[in-house]
Amino acid sequence: MIKVDSRPGEPIDRLLKRFKKQCEKEGLTKDIKKNSFYEKPSERRRRRERNSIKKVMKEMRQKEKARARMLRGL
Repeated sequence: MIKVDSRPGEPIDRLLKRFKKQCEKEGLTKDIKKNSFYEKPSERRRRRERNSIKKVMKEMRQKEKARARMLRGL
C-alpha cells in the first residue's frame, strides 16, 4: 500500500506530485491500465509474442549499428 505523509506547511499539489511519483515507481499505474479491461488469453499471447519479436528486432538493429560503426572506424 502506498502511503505519503504530508510535511508541515507542504502544499497539496506537492503532496499529490510525490504520491504520483510513488505510484509510478511501484508500477501501480501500469498495473491499473493493464487490468482495466479483459484481455483474452489468446490476445495476451499474441501481444506478448509481438512484443518479443519487436525486442529481438530492436536488439538486432542496435547490434548492426554498432557493427557498422566499428567497421567505419577501421
